Amino acid sequence: MAYNLKDAVEKESRFTSGHRMCAGCGAPPAVRNILRALKPEDNAVVSCATGCLEVSSCIYPYTSWKHVSFIHTAFECASATLSGAEKTYNALKRAGKITNTTKFIAFGGDGGTLDIGLQSLSGAMERGHDITYVCYDNGAYMNTGTQRSSSTPHFADTTTSPAGKVVPGKMQPRKDLTEIMVKHNLPYVAQTALFGNLSDIYTKSEKAIYTEGPTFIAAFAPCPRGWGYPSEDLAEIEKLAVMTCFWPLYEVENGVYKVNFKPAKKLPVIEFIKTQKRFKHMLKPGNEWMIDELQAEIDRKWEYILMMEEITNKKED
Repeated sequence: MAYNLKDAVEKESRFTSGHRMCAGCGAPPAVRNILRALKPEDNAVVSCATGCLEVSSCIYPYTSWKHVSFIHTAFECASATLSGAEKTYNALKRAGKITNTTKFIAFGGDGGTLDIGLQSLSGAMERGHDITYVCYDNGAYMNTGTQRSSSTPHFADTTTSPAGKVVPGKMQPRKDLTEIMVKHNLPYVAQTALFGNLSDIYTKSEKAIYTEGPTFIAAFAPCPRGWGYPSEDLAEIEKLAVMTCFWPLYEVENGVYKVNFKPAKKLPVIEFIKTQKRFKHMLKPGNEWMIDELQAEIDRKWEYILMMEEITNKKED
């Protein structure tokens, strides 16, 4: 189905205003547009791991979740909880006790997905449950004080990887969960961001939700507090992440790679990192090697997905 911006934004939002998320956070608009991909007549069960999204959107007796069945789960078991709900739904449907269409969507931050929840996520994906898992990736444990996660970028300053004279921030490159999910042989995996006219995040969400079987979306979710940028700069941060290929937009459908956006002029990563306080130590004289190393990591990943696009599409031909 062709994407129509007017039709998409006129759909009733299932994630409403009034939540307690920070101004300038990338997670709420990402979640809102992902849920808009649902057909109005379809129900949804949302399993949400503990984290910023959960604690800020469901404070008893208030909730920002509308026309969905919302389940708050612990950090480690959003996928397992949703797997059980999906199995129960299928059993009831086979027994003729329910007839409606219900989709199953999990949301977790990078801490609850790449780290604490990785085991249950991997299990749910391997078992083949008809669910969509969305990781809103803000690159640290933001809800508990900006501790480093395995998604924290190389050299980023966090409260548990502080940049100083001895240690220059996080010493390890970030874990690439998108590629880990591809290796699970899923029918659909995508990496997306709020970039351009929202068509990328909407169309990928629609495809993920309505593809039969387990699907995965990695959604870029900047954090003004943890990253150190003015809240009004969210759109610029998203744009620079894509234009520098720090966060490339691509999808993998049944093993076939497709790069959704190729910058006409790929910007150097310094254009992205200089907008955020978590990287400010990298801009000091003598620390150019950090920028060079991070740039090399980004270039390798970009070249890899371009290569995979070429290889997998040749196989299709």
